[in-house]
Amino acid sequence: MARPRRNYPAGVPVHVVHRGIDRNDVFFDDRDRVAFLRALADGLERYAVRLHAYVLMDNHIHLLLTPDRPQAVSSLMCYLGGRYVPQLNRRAGRTGNLWAGRHFSAPIQEDRYLIACMRYIEMNPVRASIVRHAGAYRWSSFRANAFGMPDRIVDPHAVYLALGPDRDACRRAYESRFTACAVASPSIAQEASELRAQLRRRGRARSSGAASSGGQDPTP
Repeated sequence: MARPRRNYPAGVPVHVVHRGIDRNDVFFDDRDRVAFLRALADGLERYAVRLHAYVLMDNHIHLLLTPDRPQAVSSLMCYLGGRYVPQLNRRAGRTGNLWAGRHFSAPIQEDRYLIACMRYIEMNPVRASIVRHAGAYRWSSFRANAFGMPDRIVDPHAVYLALGPDRDACRRAYESRFTACAVASPSIAQEASELRAQLRRRGRARSSGAASSGGQDPTP
């Protein structure tokens, strides 16, 4: 029997994390990342979900989404699995599932956490020592949010748009949150710790039910 889809309050941002089975890779090269982003773009439009930030790591993804309907996020994630995984399997000559159970998620119910969550997502490649600055990583929303580079799947949230009187001011204000001094500040570390704790609490709450993700820690 199919598991019931999770409902998320319409209009409330949701931080979603999805990992590969046993933390194995879900992207084997850039062609896979391009294919995933195409599927993501189609799914966002199909299910009326807005994307504010994302990062594609080798073995997991982070998405910051706002659904227009309660089941939209769950429908989007099911769609991604049904479209991307078969494509990858055919190209890689593999079979079976790719993802470790169902995705982890945590609603962002306070505006003060939204920018922190965006930064947490886009700093993943830096924390993983892949790049020294978020702008050097191609497979995230940072260049769109901080530099204004075109990215058709990124839809700025109202909290981001309140950072300045116009888009250029918003981008400058957002980019300033990624300077070495800003990233090293104790308040930023505290925000990141709180976001990780949110995901862990949500994961533990579901670990014994249908939404289990195999007991894996959702955080990097």
